[in-house]
Amino acid sequence: MVAKISKVAVILLTLIFSVVVKISGQSITSEQNRSILLAGQGNTVNLSGFLTEKLPLIGYRKVVLPGPQYIISDDPEYIRIPEAVAVREKVQPGAVRLYVYNVNGIQEPAKIERKITTVIKNLGEEDMHLRMLRYSSQKPSTDYFQIAKKGLTDFFSSSPYKKSLIIAPGTIVPVDEQLEKNIVKYDELVHGLYEFVIDQPGEISVIQTDPQTSGADAAKRIGNVHPSSRTNAGRGLFGVCNYLVVANDTISTTEPASQLIVADGRIDPWVNGIDGSTGKIMNLSGNYGVIYEIEVNWKSPDGKGLALITWNALAGAKWCDGMVTVIKVSEGKYKEGYVQVPSDKSFNTGNPDAVLLQVFLPDPESSIQKIKLTFTPPGATCLPVPLAFIPVDLK
Repeated sequence: MVAKISKVAVILLTLIFSVVVKISGQSITSEQNRSILLAGQGNTVNLSGFLTEKLPLIGYRKVVLPGPQYIISDDPEYIRIPEAVAVREKVQPGAVRLYVYNVNGIQEPAKIERKITTVIKNLGEEDMHLRMLRYSSQKPSTDYFQIAKKGLTDFFSSSPYKKSLIIAPGTIVPVDEQLEKNIVKYDELVHGLYEFVIDQPGEISVIQTDPQTSGADAAKRIGNVHPSSRTNAGRGLFGVCNYLVVANDTISTTEPASQLIVADGRIDPWVNGIDGSTGKIMNLSGNYGVIYEIEVNWKSPDGKGLALITWNALAGAKWCDGMVTVIKVSEGKYKEGYVQVPSDKSFNTGNPDAVLLQVFLPDPESSIQKIKLTFTPPGATCLPVPLAFIPVDLK
């Protein structure tokens, strides 16, 4: 999913990161404690010498939640021929989530401009009604970090459409009219994230073609799907895309800082699907677009607060020098809501800078409190994204 990163590199990096280590008693300094309390939500904080992949891991149980049929188009990520179908999948009536993450990769001739669009064909015998539930469509750009961050923000904050698109049997129409209008220059990323419901079987295609050709016409004349490179996150139709993650134990502010890791490929295996063009099993390296609902209980016997921090743990590795995401956090010092990571600059470059998501405050009337988070592994970022819980002195 990260531009140019290979699947092998992601696997090696996440396996290295996921090694379980001995618990460390390391604590933040008084100056770092003060910096956390003074930081704005989503802002970077200098935690030099403290953050490490060796923070003890929080064990959890994971439950598959009901979810839509999930299609992702990220293999090939860079489409290097002028006209191609990047993914083509059949879907049944019901909910569909679609993640388009493709780049115009044509260097010759003369880095020509393209269109990358997505269409749906009604395979049923009656009119199809398509109603958008969540919509996010970004202007093509070479700033992959900003596109991913804004794309997730728009997706989570969007509202269901009131009207449905009506598609006659056998007709092909764009899923997103904006993609039909966009001109995609060389090396620019097209990032679209959608969730919708349909009432007839359909066929979804993600296509690169010339700007003058409609997606529908291109879908009719391109018979074959571009071969999989198996070097990016993946493509295909996936049956699992929503998880509930519940921490096994209650975090206490009297204990050392700890971290929760999802989408690392080891502790949390990547989901499997089918590439409809070949019938082969595909894994989604990184679980990009899979939504996690996370619950963690905590207590404060000593009256301390609990800071939630994330950071780019793989900074310095090839293609991993930047990290962005969007995470919904429950109420604490700041109100409940979605937080852009980071909010004070384009992307987080790694240690010593961390990003503050929330400071949870002790409730004198409740011995155990619950933290709720909503997270999806973000495009344009190496994984995993660690979620660290750090006791902080509020005085």
